[in-house]
Amino acid sequence: MARKKEMAFEDALDALEKIVAEIETGELSLADLMAKYSEGIRLSDVCMTSLKRAEETMDLLVKDTANGITEESLQIGG
Repeated sequence: MARKKEMAFEDALDALEKIVAEIETGELSLADLMAKYSEGIRLSDVCMTSLKRAEETMDLLVKDTANGITEESLQIGG
């Protein structure tokens, strides 16, 4: 079975910002507020996972060696 494609960080952040703006208006019903909050938590998790993955990739690119710091080629892929 094919793996479900993850939402891009930028798309998740944009959607999260829109949800925050909607919540901040104070005009949502409690049910809508709870639904938006739940979706916001999911989007926040997507963003945090993407940032953690990016940080881990950056850590792999720069390695300490006996001669100082070396750079490794960036290998992007699944």
